[in-house]
Amino acid sequence: MLDQSKQPTLIGKKVAFLATDGFEQIELTEPWAKIKAAGASVHLVAPNAGTIQGMHHDQLGDRFRVDKTIDEASCDDYDALVIPGGVANPDALRVIPACVEFVRDFFKLAKPVAAICHGPWMLIEADVVHERRVTSWPSLKTDLINAGAEWVDEACVCDEGLVTSRNPGDLGVFCEKVIAVFAEGLFVGQTV
Repeated sequence: MLDQSKQPTLIGKKVAFLATDGFEQIELTEPWAKIKAAGASVHLVAPNAGTIQGMHHDQLGDRFRVDKTIDEASCDDYDALVIPGGVANPDALRVIPACVEFVRDFFKLAKPVAAICHGPWMLIEADVVHERRVTSWPSLKTDLINAGAEWVDEACVCDEGLVTSRNPGDLGVFCEKVIAVFAEGLFVGQTV
């Protein structure tokens, strides 16, 4: 029987959250809090300095201070990456070459990545979902299949260091799996 008192720890790990204006606020704040509580240091990486606007679906949320711009950030500085959703967030990020390359670099270096809701749009743009099992917000299903992924309608999917989830309702299992996968560190799988 598994010892339930032994929770995975992220002590000594650094995790980047990649976002911009229009991110689904709870898809950043809940994983952020849980990852930080597990011992990791966390940084908000965005295209520009200053603050970015969170959303509660279609209503304005809070503004969040950016820790590093994409030009200041390097995959080498982090152990893992989280990409929150929100329709506007990944749609804006995927047309910024430095943001796409930042995501792709995590796969090149076999570092774990988590994306929720519309976040997998960034995975498509980075060309890292081919032959991977993933989930997402339902409207991304065809895009992910066309990019070569196997799309499934499940609360959370883990595929060799890539953790994906559908929506804010899945955050409980998403955060649990993200912490477990990030605690393992490197993953075995195809390199880009």
